[in-house]
Amino acid sequence: MTPFEIGLTSFGVMILMVYMGFWVPFALMLSSFGGVWLIKGSPILAGKLLALAASKTISSYFFGVVPLFVLMGYIVSVSGMGRDAFDVANHLFRRLKGGLGIGTVGANAIFAAITGISIASAAVFTRIAVPEMMRHGYSARFSVGVVAGSSVLGMLIPPSLLLILYGLLTEQSVGDLFIAGVLPGLTLAFLFGGGIWLTAHLNPGALGSAQDADDIPPLTGRELAQKGLPLGLLIGLVLGGLYAGFFTPIEAGAVGCLGAILIGLARRSLSLRDFWEVLNDTGLVTASICFLIIAAQMYSRMLALSGVPAEFGSFVATADIGYWGVILAYVALVIVMGTILDSSSIMLILVPLMLPVLATMQVDLIWFGIVTIIAVEIGLLTPPFGISVFVIKSALDDPEITLGDIFRGAAPFALLMLVLLGLVLAFPQLATALI
Repeated sequence: MTPFEIGLTSFGVMILMVYMGFWVPFALMLSSFGGVWLIKGSPILAGKLLALAASKTISSYFFGVVPLFVLMGYIVSVSGMGRDAFDVANHLFRRLKGGLGIGTVGANAIFAAITGISIASAAVFTRIAVPEMMRHGYSARFSVGVVAGSSVLGMLIPPSLLLILYGLLTEQSVGDLFIAGVLPGLTLAFLFGGGIWLTAHLNPGALGSAQDADDIPPLTGRELAQKGLPLGLLIGLVLGGLYAGFFTPIEAGAVGCLGAILIGLARRSLSLRDFWEVLNDTGLVTASICFLIIAAQMYSRMLALSGVPAEFGSFVATADIGYWGVILAYVALVIVMGTILDSSSIMLILVPLMLPVLATMQVDLIWFGIVTIIAVEIGLLTPPFGISVFVIKSALDDPEITLGDIFRGAAPFALLMLVLLGLVLAFPQLATALI
């Protein structure tokens, strides 16, 4: 077999292992090791090459941004800021039809600007927003659908772990990616809120038997300041310092962690036990992310040795499908893979494969990153995988709400994400105007 044939075979074996239920990093590592072994003819040399790829990958200073933003997200979650974001957003939208649903979207947008973790948003607002909406007569399907749909804002509105991961994979500025995510993230929040408002007026039965929340007392000025000021300070500290050039992304993560800890201590909502659990959860998430990145870098080295990316790039360059054919085929593949894989795994598999092709086409990698994130996030809401849906199901106290109910409730929001994807494809300025 030629190296090219070995590369294609190892790719097929990796996909097969994923379908069989192998954990994605193991599938990537095993296929990489086998591929390099066959190409070089030595298991020892294959082991050394992959070990070198692992050590060089994870020793980078820039990987410090991952645990810092994960830690900040968990501190914000346990210190009650999710509830504060929900209260503030409901106060702002209480006079609108479907106001609780719109408030949930707004709360997720606020929360996303602090955490950057979709799973954290899904878990927090399942416990906060779903019972409140159902108490006011919203249907269970709509309630869980709003939380599932709006939770994806956490990966588009900066700071975002997926944007960080994409920046590390493509060697693009994480700060520029954060800036590029602002307008698409706000546009998506507007589409979600506008969709709920239109549904409440045109088809109110879809929301449930009652949509009024008149019994929720409006916040006083003092309560609004107590709940909103810490959120504003933390967002301003992290994103303001980052965009103004005072901090690098890594420094912004560290400053944000310190700010979140101080706010939690000042509010007496962060106990020593909570902090210990946060550290444990941060370690687990960081380890899993880093393990994925190491496996992906091994896989990329194997592909480079086999010549598959170069051959693939040459094929695309000489094919007649054109620029938009390549982009649309890539987007379709990402969305399809979202039905079986998590967001990080899709990016780690496909982005390294596409980079040589993009180089020949002179594609703006910042814009392409936003397109990738939106397409990947649609997969969080699509069966059978839909990780956000499974997180919501595990956090629910009501066993009568099924996975099917959550998927059906999230379907309109997945369609609105497709609308945003079309807008960003048609108008790249949505992602690049602020850079």
